This record gives sequence, C-alpha cells and structure tokens, in this order.
Amino acid sequence: MLQLSFDELDDQNGVPLGATDWIEVSQSDIDSFARITRDAQWIHVDPDRAAQGPFGRTIAHGYLTLSYASHFLEELLHVDGATNVVNYGVNRVRFPAPVPSQAKLRGRGELLDVESKGAARHARIAMTIEIENGDRPACVAEVLVRYARDEG
Repeated sequence: MLQLSFDELDDQNGVPLGATDWIEVSQSDIDSFARITRDAQWIHVDPDRAAQGPFGRTIAHGYLTLSYASHFLEELLHVDGATNVVNYGVNRVRFPAPVPSQAKLRGRGELLDVESKGAARHARIAMTIEIENGDRPACVAEVLVRYARDEG
C-alpha cells in the first residue's frame, strides 16, 4: 500500500500502486448482486443453465466486477489527512474477459495524475482488475477519486 500525506498527492503522477491480495467471487456474491440490481439474467444466477452456455458456468456481472475497484483502492492507496474520500466517477470502462463464479480477482493500480481543486484533490487512477491465471483482465477503467480535507 502506498501511504501519502494529503500534500504529497500533488507530486505522485505516474506512480504505480502495485497489486492487492486476491479475493474470490462466490456464487453467493453474484446472487446478492443480482438481487440488489434486479439483474437476474440466467448467465449469472442459474448454474444448471449456465453450465450449457458459452462459459460453462455462471459469470459475474460486469458492474459487480467494476464495483470491486473501491475495495481494491482501499488496499492500494491511503491518504493521511484526507477527511473525506469519495468515488467521483469512472472514465472509459471495458470488460475484456468474463469472471467465472469462484474465480479470484485482484486490483492493480497506477496513480495517473492529481488535480488540485481548492481544499480537495481529484486523483485519476488506472485500475486493472485481473483474474487469477487469466490471459486478459476482467476490467480496465480510469477511476476518479476525490480526496478532501477540512480547512479551518
């Protein structure tokens, strides 16, 4: 994990953040995401039917895969003095490879640049979500994070 002070953020353009630990994407995780988002397509939630489908088993939703970026960012970067950390947005997202249930994922990041916005810093972070033993990543995205601190 890269640990920086709030003021050090400005000088970190192009810094690799490394990789996180692996996490498993269980069928239970996929089913919960399907319930919450009301996206219960059979490719995600019906193991019997999915076994006959194009991937041979169920796969995670792309948006579930993307949502792990927040967890991975917490493992990759800590900004001391930031009193408020907010997901600010995402640029260009792609899902190059499906994530089969029971697959393990990890995040790999690079701090691309930081823009000062008054008492806040907007960081643009390249996030690659890798599949253990996979040839292609599950997700690649530019994640935008707003780090702010109280002025006073």
